[in-house]
Amino acid sequence: MSIRWQYRLLLWLLFPLVVLHGWRHGRREQETAYLRQRLGKGHAQATPGAIWLHAASVGEVNASLPLLRALANHWPERPLLLTTTTASGARIARKHLPKGAQHAFLPLDYPFAIQRFLARHQPRCALIMETELWPNLYQACAEREIPLLIINGRLSSRTLRAGRWLRRLYRHTLAQVSAILARSPRDADGFIELGAQHCEVIGNIKFAAAPNRSEAQPITLSRPFVLAASTREGEEALLLQAWRQLRTQHPEVPLLVIAPRHPQRREAILHDLAGERVAVRSRNEPIDNQTTVYLADTFGELTGFIGAAEMVFVGASLVNKGGQNLLEPAAQGKAILFGPHMENFRDEADTLLAAKAAIQVADATELATRLEQLLSDPSLRTALGEAARKEVDARRDMATRYLTAIQRHCAD
Repeated sequence: MSIRWQYRLLLWLLFPLVVLHGWRHGRREQETAYLRQRLGKGHAQATPGAIWLHAASVGEVNASLPLLRALANHWPERPLLLTTTTASGARIARKHLPKGAQHAFLPLDYPFAIQRFLARHQPRCALIMETELWPNLYQACAEREIPLLIINGRLSSRTLRAGRWLRRLYRHTLAQVSAILARSPRDADGFIELGAQHCEVIGNIKFAAAPNRSEAQPITLSRPFVLAASTREGEEALLLQAWRQLRTQHPEVPLLVIAPRHPQRREAILHDLAGERVAVRSRNEPIDNQTTVYLADTFGELTGFIGAAEMVFVGASLVNKGGQNLLEPAAQGKAILFGPHMENFRDEADTLLAAKAAIQVADATELATRLEQLLSDPSLRTALGEAARKEVDARRDMATRYLTAIQRHCAD
C-alpha cells in the first residue's frame, strides 16, 4: 500500500475522534459554523478565482496581514480568501482583514471535505503560511492545477527528526508544492532535506508585521518598570530568583511587570511569587512604593506595556518552551533579553544577536547580571534598542518581497 493510502486509512480510523474534537472546539469557542466548515460545508459566500491564503492560528494570521493587504492592492479585482484552523485565528482575521476579503475555516484533510471546499471557492492560487503540510489537500490542489506555495516556510527541529514513515509522507506532500518561499537559508535547507524541489529564501515576513513605535499606545505606570513578556510555567519563579539577586547588586531596582502568556495562570503565578509584594492588574490593585511585582494578567495589553518598559525580557526562553516573538519589542526600540531556549524563533534571535541588538542569557543568574549592567548603563540600553529597531526597519518591505515572488507563480 502506498504512503498516500496508508495516510488516508489512518485518517478514516481517526475520523470519530477528529469530528468530536472539532465539535468541542466549535462549541467552546461559540463558533457555530466551525465543524460544518471543517467538513467542507456551510461557506456562506463562494469566491471563484480567489487568491487563497491559509494561516492556522493567531500568530500566522498576524504575520500574514501585511501580505494580505499587499495582495488586495495588487489584485483588487480578485476575491481574497483567508482560512484559519482555530477560532482565535478567525477572530483576529475578521477584525483585520482587508475590505471585501472573506474568512472560512480550513477543511479537514479528508478528500470529501477538500473537494467541497475547492469546488465552492475555486482558488486561483493557494498560499500556505509556514509549516502546514496536509497531504490530501496538497494532492487535490496539484490535481486541479492550483499553484500552491508555502509562504515564510519554516521547519522545527522536531519535524526534521521525524521517523521514516513521516519523512516518506512529507516527501510525497512536498512533491505537490509549486514553490517554497523560506524565511531563512536554514529552513530552506531543511525543506530540501525533506524532499522539496523548489526552494527560495525570501526572509522572515514577521518583520513586516511588527508594529512600529508610532502605532503603540504605551501603558505607563507610576514607577519605571522592566517587562517580562509572555512568560510560561516555571519561568516566574526563575525571574523572581533573578530579581532577588538583582536587589543585592543595584541600589534602585525598578518594578518588575510580568505579563504571562496565559493570564488564566494567575493563581499559580501568585503562588510562585510568594513573599513578594504583588499588585494584580485584573483586580485593579494599586502600585505603591512597596510593590515589587506587578502581574499584568490581562489580554490585549502587551504592546502597550512594551511601549513603556525600560527594557524587555522575552519569555518562554528561560524554560524549555521555544521562546516568543522578539520583533514587537525590537520594532519599538527596546533593549531585549532572552534565555537559552529560542528554538521557535531561532531566525529572529540570530538576526538580532548578530546585529548586537539583543542579549541572550544562559540562566537566571546571568539574567540578573545583565539586567544590572543595563540598569547601570542607559546608553547601552539605548544602543541595543536602536540597533533592534534598525534591523526591523530594514526588513519592513518583506510583504513586497513575498508579493513579487508570488506573482511569478500566480500570474494574472
